[in-house]
Amino acid sequence: MKLTIQTIAQALSAEIKNEQPVTVTSTTFDSRAAKPDSLFIPLVAENDGHNYLASAVENGGTASLWQIDHTPYPTEIPLILVPDTLEAFQNLAQYYLTVVQPKIVAISGSNGKTTTKDLIAAIGATKYNTVKTPANFNNEIGVPTTILAMDEQTELLVLEMGMDHPGDLDKLSKLVHPDIAVLTMIGEAHIEFFKTRANIADGKMQIIDGFKSDSELVYNGDEPLLVERVGANDGLKSTRFGLTAHNDLFASNISMTSTQASFTTNASGQTFTIPLTGRYNVANALAAISVGHLLGVDDTTMAQALATAPITANRTQWLEGNFGGKILSDVYNSNPTAAKEVLHAFSEVPTDGRRMAVLGDMLELGEAGPELHASLADALDPATIQEVYLVGDLMQNLVEALQDKYPAGAVHHYAVDEKPALLADLKATLTPTDILLLKGSHGIHLETIVADLVD
Repeated sequence: MKLTIQTIAQALSAEIKNEQPVTVTSTTFDSRAAKPDSLFIPLVAENDGHNYLASAVENGGTASLWQIDHTPYPTEIPLILVPDTLEAFQNLAQYYLTVVQPKIVAISGSNGKTTTKDLIAAIGATKYNTVKTPANFNNEIGVPTTILAMDEQTELLVLEMGMDHPGDLDKLSKLVHPDIAVLTMIGEAHIEFFKTRANIADGKMQIIDGFKSDSELVYNGDEPLLVERVGANDGLKSTRFGLTAHNDLFASNISMTSTQASFTTNASGQTFTIPLTGRYNVANALAAISVGHLLGVDDTTMAQALATAPITANRTQWLEGNFGGKILSDVYNSNPTAAKEVLHAFSEVPTDGRRMAVLGDMLELGEAGPELHASLADALDPATIQEVYLVGDLMQNLVEALQDKYPAGAVHHYAVDEKPALLADLKATLTPTDILLLKGSHGIHLETIVADLVD
């Protein structure tokens, strides 16, 4: 990004106060991250960013958006006056897209969107100058931040899009107007706000609301809720991927180790290997391959890219434990569908010792939370996962569901603030032949347990 404040003001139909000949090369909404030539975006939230302009200036901020109703206006740096700083930030990102004009792939889904983003970006980078969403910058702030951080040579922009509430994807899709959109799966994430999986599917389908006439949807054809909704959209260009043969692209000859999965597809005889395990990650790879076909990348090139694709941390990531065994860390987020998938995959990993699982509360499930936590019992078997450690109030429901399934002493339960006791218990029992899975919502912070077990 390299824009004069005059260009920014013109793009936003805004007035400049304290005008100077300034060019900005980055944006930040965190005053502590301001630097020379950066544009400060003071967002109005629980803490009003306008109160931190002095900090932004002290750290080198060169100019700032400024909400018109925040008077008197500071005089330290040029201000671009707008009615709403968040809306202006998004409008500026939309303007910058017209300057750079990259091809845009937007990805959403209840699970797998970050991994799928990583795989698509790896494939895209073989042919295009590619930029992808960093970490999980996937909301109304993160998406424009990603857009404005790309350089003018960007040819392919791979954007992860999250959905917490109804209407979120409608706004993000209309912001970026994707050329290709991907829906990975429909689970129970955020069911507290959507009430049913059908409503979640409706919300996810809003990713097409900003489609251009030639845009295409790539979606999981093994999900009936998506198949039904795509079928109801006459004229929608679409491609189905999945693990069953009725899809446009499907996998066969699937084989897995603890750290990777290999498969072929119906499209060619090419063998693909990804540095991830689990059939659900094979499905994520199929989504990426489907996008690769639309981008004109051949299967041989895609196979090479997928084999070495860099994967965002804490998504089914294998680590060496300081107890001598291995840890499968998947602690960034969790929902019932994703947790069951990971548990099934973990149950199949060979080991000479025990398989042990640490599961944290799954948040934002609303009234369905107790029942959905108890339902994880379907994916737990003492013959394959011998010890279960549960963290959080909602996991009490799973404790009760496992009472008649597991022997006494094999299921352990901790409050969220009892993680030190959990860590001590794990250290006292883990041996070099054991393997350990950790999965939970980010709000439970099981990553602290992971950190202490890999030091």
